[in-house]
Amino acid sequence: MDSMPGLTFGQRLKVYRERSGKTRAVLGGLVGRSAEWVKAVETDRILPPRIHMLDRIARVLKVDVSALIGELGDHSAVVNGPEHPALASVRDAVNRSTLSNDVAVQPLPRIRERLTAAWRARHQASDHRTVLGALLPDLLRDAQRAALMYDGDERRQAQALLAEVLGLAQMFLAYQPAAELLWRVADRAMVAAQESGDPEALACAGWFLCQVHRDAGDWDTAMAVTLDVVSTLEPQVAESNANLFALWGALNFEAAYTAARAGEEGRAWRYWDRADQVAQRLPQGFYQPQTSFSQIIMGVHAVTVAVELQKPGEAVRQSRRIDPAAIPSRPRRARHLIEVARGAHSRSNYEAAVAALRQAYESAPETIRFNGYARQITLDLLDGPRTMRNEARDLASKVGLVA
Repeated sequence: MDSMPGLTFGQRLKVYRERSGKTRAVLGGLVGRSAEWVKAVETDRILPPRIHMLDRIARVLKVDVSALIGELGDHSAVVNGPEHPALASVRDAVNRSTLSNDVAVQPLPRIRERLTAAWRARHQASDHRTVLGALLPDLLRDAQRAALMYDGDERRQAQALLAEVLGLAQMFLAYQPAAELLWRVADRAMVAAQESGDPEALACAGWFLCQVHRDAGDWDTAMAVTLDVVSTLEPQVAESNANLFALWGALNFEAAYTAARAGEEGRAWRYWDRADQVAQRLPQGFYQPQTSFSQIIMGVHAVTVAVELQKPGEAVRQSRRIDPAAIPSRPRRARHLIEVARGAHSRSNYEAAVAALRQAYESAPETIRFNGYARQITLDLLDGPRTMRNEARDLASKVGLVA
């Protein structure tokens, strides 16, 4: 929900700057601009900056880009993707608990089988949100009912399953106009994981909860949540199975990602190194289904860290070491290619940015349609060099940004 309806971008920027206790000179210095430039933006004498400067300002002020932009006409549809047709049915399933005795409770092995199939479909399908939108409503209802109806050890197992189903729902909800539902799902998943007493469920729920805090611009809480779970699980990791070990590695990378977004370069690469050490000890070819954590994904994560640290040259260098086709998950491959496009776009290499976004679209159209960075870069390219505009317009049409 927009907490500042009716305010212009400049007015919003002034509010958030003053809340952070920074003068125009300080903010300008931190983002590489003058105090006069900040004043011009705040008084709406010049247009709002483009996505990379917006990202930099949001980091300094510790707010989310979407909060900074708000409901500013076409810009709000750039930050968040459109509402998926299945969102209403997923919302209904999240919000309702089936208690009727007329509905049979599903056997736990059957729910696990369906959940595993849903994760597999999510990674293999190019239209992964549409696939999940069809599977999630029944899966959510059955998992919630099982968590309510079973007793004892079976109830704890059901709670672990419910936490994982809610994590899958969070992946469907990401980048859609459903912030309140996203928070509800993440919080409920953590509660269910804690009730289950299952360390793998706790690791997954912590991984998902970190992301909603980070995407909301609350990097301190995101880091605290992540490190709390890392610390809790650390005594069990040495003798754990590969899945829990991989989840622990994924949490270490989340700490790296959060530090990178906060501009803490040394800390970011330190946690990346820890995660990479975990990845190198995993069985060859192992791919953790909820987090995509694996040996191949650490190179992908290096690109993300470099992009978030505003080091586009390093991001491009890291990207050259990765064959996107080696990433087994189609949506994760597309997400990586969007990060490659961010790095190229930051260096004004528009041809490489378009090429990466086209590859992302070919891999998983529904990833690029809902990703705010991909949408903004595509719009920027419409006003870019004339030689690229036809390609950019074709891409924008496919993504749904122009008719």
